Amino acid sequence: MSLPILDRTFPTTYSQTNGRPSEVEEHKEPPQYFCQFTVIAMTEKDSRDRTVLVVEDGEDARYLMRLELERLGYIVIEAGDGKRAVEMAQQDRPDIILMDLSLPIMDGFAATEKIRASDGLQTIPIIAVTAHQETNFRAGAKAVGFDAYVTKPIDINWLSELITGLLI
Repeated sequence: MSLPILDRTFPTTYSQTNGRPSEVEEHKEPPQYFCQFTVIAMTEKDSRDRTVLVVEDGEDARYLMRLELERLGYIVIEAGDGKRAVEMAQQDRPDIILMDLSLPIMDGFAATEKIRASDGLQTIPIIAVTAHQETNFRAGAKAVGFDAYVTKPIDINWLSELITGLLI
């Protein structure tokens, strides 16, 4: 029995409109930063074996992301600032990191740079999850090593597909 496969190319910036992902801006040239992957359906057991580090300073946003990701079967650990995110990434070695860019103590850019410089953490996928839609933020995220860039508000089902694709 074969698993269903869904091929998609995701531009770097998406926002939610009427419950469906839609591009935030039209690109006159090809997008500078995108991730392309094949999504293979994960079984429930697969997601339960995966740990997601959610880095978000907004308690309500962090809580909602945790609830939705746990509902999908992921193990969720949380950090409320960039410094703590680096410590948790080094200590807990999550499978994937969802990182806000505007964080107290250390922003998401600096935290990602430190995580990328840490032994054994260079290949952990890191997704920027942010309200910033500006091109300079996307370029900065790409420069420090983010694997994908998603703008808030997010569609959790679409985010789950992105996570699955990056974990393959």
